[in-house]
Amino acid sequence: MTLTRADFHEQNLASAQDEARRLFEQKTILQGAWLNWVASRLYQLQPAEYASMVRRELMRLQETSEI
Repeated sequence: MTLTRADFHEQNLASAQDEARRLFEQKTILQGAWLNWVASRLYQLQPAEYASMVRRELMRLQETSEI
C-alpha cells in the first residue's frame, strides 16, 4: 500500500519537528558556520519529502525566533 502525501506528513511530522529543533539548537553554537552545516544535514535526509518537512519546520523556528 502506498502512503498518500497526507499520510506521510501525519506519520512523520513529529519526527521532522524534533529533527528541526535539534538542528536549530546548533545555531547558537555554530553561529556563522551554521548555515552551511545545516544545509549539509538537510541534504543527507531521506526521502526528499521528509527533508522538505524538516526545512519548512526550520523556517518556522527561524521566523518565531526573530519575533
